[in-house]
Order: sequence, then structure tokens, then C-alpha cells
Amino acid sequence: MPTIHRSALAAAAVAGTLLAVSACGPDGPAGDGGGSAAPPPSSAAASGGAGGGGVIGGITLPSGLPTGLLEGLPKTWDDLKKWKFEDWDTWASKHVFNNPVVKDFWDPDKMGDSKPADPAPPASKPSPATPKPGDDGVTDPEPAVVNAVAVPRPYTKQPSGKVFFSAKGGRGNCSATVIADPQHPGRSNLVWTAGHCVHEGKGGNFYKDLVFVPAYNNSGASSGGKRAPLSELAPLGTWWADQVTTSPQWMVEGGGTGDAANQYDFAVMRVHNQNDTGKSLEETVGSAVPVWFDAPRDKLNVSATGYPLLKPFDGQELYRCDGGKPTRLSFDAKRPTMLTIGCNMTQGSSGGGWFATMPDGRTALVSNTSIGTQDHTSLSGPYLEAVAKQALDWISRKQ
Repeated sequence: MPTIHRSALAAAAVAGTLLAVSACGPDGPAGDGGGSAAPPPSSAAASGGAGGGGVIGGITLPSGLPTGLLEGLPKTWDDLKKWKFEDWDTWASKHVFNNPVVKDFWDPDKMGDSKPADPAPPASKPSPATPKPGDDGVTDPEPAVVNAVAVPRPYTKQPSGKVFFSAKGGRGNCSATVIADPQHPGRSNLVWTAGHCVHEGKGGNFYKDLVFVPAYNNSGASSGGKRAPLSELAPLGTWWADQVTTSPQWMVEGGGTGDAANQYDFAVMRVHNQNDTGKSLEETVGSAVPVWFDAPRDKLNVSATGYPLLKPFDGQELYRCDGGKPTRLSFDAKRPTMLTIGCNMTQGSSGGGWFATMPDGRTALVSNTSIGTQDHTSLSGPYLEAVAKQALDWISRKQ
């Protein structure tokens, strides 16, 4: 994940030739290098034709984009901040998430064979910009690296867990967080993760068999290369996604390496337990954190969590980086400037929650891991403002 001063930028700039790149694909790179898996290219024939790029309104469109994806877009990305429930509902009805439950599909072997989703390195070095009110368009120097520390067990009563999914190239995994549901206080079934953990990005589709496993490996039964039964890996059950929303920016632009699409790289899922107990996810886990939109950057003290998988990690332990005050990263000055913290977590930590303390003392989610540097020195996540708030409002009310 890039900032102005980065030793890895030269390598990251050629990441597209070195790696199979995608912000979140099922086939991770061999060994312990950086990068991620490429989503299958979209078929223009299957998508009803493809556009040739260009600009519609104020939106610059990538070439080869399926024309069906353009339906319902606002005239400019700025207009997206004005969307209401009805606008999100119209958009979602054109891009339906289909995730039929396959009873007992996810077993320890499938979970163990899934590849980590990658906080992708940048395609190129972002350019510094003149500071503006609200920090828009600013990229700061890289923060000092922070070593992740293991979160003490048990993981129950914590809002963190892992997401698993199927794609054309195989199975993948991410990290995620149980969040509070504004419309259903105390009974939330909502999970926050990265957009690239649920959707292929540009011209692609939602992933399949998308599930959330809270308190994954709570007892440590699968640590150290040991095999463990599903009851130990998923002590609070396997929760299948019913509804998913991510930003239109990610669906239209998301791709191989860190760029402006990652400034809107977030997603919200509504889930249910495949073995219905009558309890909500929040009641089962024992906690859910509110999302703090438009959080004051200069007053944040951020900790990020996740299940990193590449060495020295193994994807079986929940880790935390206490990153302190986040710095800033911007690829497009017209979009919310990303938050950056020093952290050595690797692939698998994508989608993991970033937390800060609100003025009333509550812990809240302020971002999620989106991209990282190729040499695993820092992570960046989207700044959550109006678009993210509207997405949560839609899925909260859409039940």
C-alpha cells in the first residue's frame, strides 16, 4: 500500500507483470510474495455486450465494461452521495446477489484449501496533491511499520471472523466484522468486509457460496498446522450471505492493483445461520460494533484486525495492529482520502475491521483493510462517508 516514501514502489509498479493481480481473488500467489489472484475476465457476450470506455456524465468508464453495468448509474460519482434508499434499491435490483445455501458445503478441507484475498499493492505511485479542506487529495509519507500481535483467545464475544467464497478460479477467504444494524438494534445479522471480498470488480460478478464464520478457530484447534473438525473452526456456526451490497465504484472499476476504486472498497452482507437457531448473529456472537461514518481523522487512534495467512502467519490466528493515528493516501482527489496505518499483516487480512473509540466510549468500525504494500509494511482502508452510510442504510432496511 503506497504513500509518498516507499522502498517497494518500484517493485509494486510492475506488479501486474509479476503477479496474478486482483484485489481479491481465490488463487493467491505461490510462496510468500505479494500480489493476489486475477478474477476471470468478463465475457462481453455473456454480459450483453461491452462498452468501449469513455466518459458518461462525469464518470470515466473503463474499456470493455458490460453495458448492463451502466444501468442506474448517477450522472457523476459525486451524485452517488445523494442516493437514497430507493436509488440503492433500483441499483441492487439490476445487480442481484444470488447465493443459494448448500447445506454443509463448507467443511474443514474446503476452508483449509481456500487462498487468501490480498491487500493488493498499488499499480503506480500516487501523486501528492495540494491539501484541501477535509484532507481530500493528500498522500502522506509512509508510516512506521507496526508488528501485529495475536489477539488473546477465546475469540467468542469478539465481532471478528472470516469470510469464505467460491469463484471461477477456486475458493478464497477474507476477514470481516459483525456490525450493528440500525434498524434492528441488538439483533444484527450484518457483516462488514471489503468490496473485493464479495465481488470480482470491473465487469465481474458477486462471488458464490459466500459465508461468514465468526470466532474462526476460537479454541486454536487448527493452529500449528493441525486439522480440526468444523465444530472447532466454526464454534458459532456458518452464516450464509442472503444480501450483499458494495459500492458501484468497486463494481464498475475494481481490478488488479490498488487504485482509485479502492477508495470505495467496502461491502455489507446480511447473513443467516445455515442451522437456524432463532438467534441473530449479534446475539450468537455477543457483540456488534457500530459504524462511525465521517469520523474525524485527526482524532482517530486506529487498531486493525484480521486473519493474515502468508508467512510468518498461517491464517488460523486473529491478529491486531495498533496503528495509532492514520496517515492519508489518495489516488483520486475527488474521492474520500484513504486511511493508512503501519502494519505487517499479509494476505487474508483483507476486509478486516479497523476500530476506534467514539466520544461516548464505544468501540466503532471506521474502515476495513483494502490494500497493502508488497513488502507488508502498511495497510490502507477506505474512509467511510456518505456513500458507505447509504449502503448500510439500504441493507439495514431491506429485509
